[in-house]
Amino acid sequence: MPKGMNKLSAELQKQDLIDLISERHVRLRSLNNQLWHQSHDIHISNSEWFIMARIYKNEPTISYVTKNVDISRQATHKFIKILQSKGLVEISDAQHNNKEKCIRLTKFGEECFEQNEAIKASLEAKIIASLGAEQADQLMRILKLDWGLQSS
Repeated sequence: MPKGMNKLSAELQKQDLIDLISERHVRLRSLNNQLWHQSHDIHISNSEWFIMARIYKNEPTISYVTKNVDISRQATHKFIKILQSKGLVEISDAQHNNKEKCIRLTKFGEECFEQNEAIKASLEAKIIASLGAEQADQLMRILKLDWGLQSS
């Protein structure tokens, strides 16, 4: 194995772009979860974090959240119920429409979300330190570009 190449990087050398992006995403999410669980007893799944990110500092309707996450409607409702049972979100009637329900993070939910954001920030700092600020900035710019991949 060439100098500076570990087992992980040797495995990554064999993968195409899509698998590389996926592999890095899975490993980062896994590491984020490990770091979260080192100091927290409450389990929050990636899908639950994703939903919490959509409602942080907002009070959207449940139907809005359902339409803006890439999770089935039924699964989104299930995750919202789980979040509610953990004391992370509150559900209330919408002011403009009694049929609609709004969702917001509880104080505890906001604290958990902000603590997880701090964990992600520390991971990001490690990535920047490893890649260098210029390359990390370039990676961010590339990831934010429109890659022209919308399905027709």
